[in-house]
Amino acid sequence: MATASALTAVATAAALLTGPSAQAAPPTPVSAATARAYLGELTVKAEGSMSGYSRDKFPHWATQTGSCNTREVVLKRDGTDVEQDSGCAAVSGKWHSDYDDADWTAASDVDIDHVVPLAQAWRSGASSWTTEQRKGLANDLTRPQLIAVTDNVNQAKGDKDPAQWMPPLASYKCTYVRMWVQVKHYYDLTVDSAEKSALQSDLSGC
Repeated sequence: MATASALTAVATAAALLTGPSAQAAPPTPVSAATARAYLGELTVKAEGSMSGYSRDKFPHWATQTGSCNTREVVLKRDGTDVEQDSGCAAVSGKWHSDYDDADWTAASDVDIDHVVPLAQAWRSGASSWTTEQRKGLANDLTRPQLIAVTDNVNQAKGDKDPAQWMPPLASYKCTYVRMWVQVKHYYDLTVDSAEKSALQSDLSGC
């Protein structure tokens, strides 16, 4: 179960939804050294049950400003020359997917990945949070939790952890595990033993 301080942090993240939302690029994750230290602080625990899980319990693509929701903010942030219509939908632009080194010119080919998947978060402690706290995680623009990537690569990932799935582009592995550990640490989510071993191995090469 998340600690009181962690739940306060989650509530703070939820509050950020009403503040400034866009950044020039996806947030840079912590260094490998910091990620290794963070990993050592995470609680190792077998994953919990999926009982009661629903994506609806993690309200995502919340309104950020005007008619722009979180997905559109990330598409604008992570893309190049992105043009949006009056409803904030991306109608043109270019997107580079760091997971597989692919380039796209249609927003429909791009998914916004939750680096720590929502179902994974549920099994790692978020099942005990309030809906508003889960909304904070699902729309977090401050931590490296959201990134625009190729849609079928994101779908292949599903809710797998780094012991089960890594981005196809090997050179992105170090960045990805730093992102993963930072998010899990910030939200005081647990890791299972296989997940921790995989993260330790990957971080040792960073």
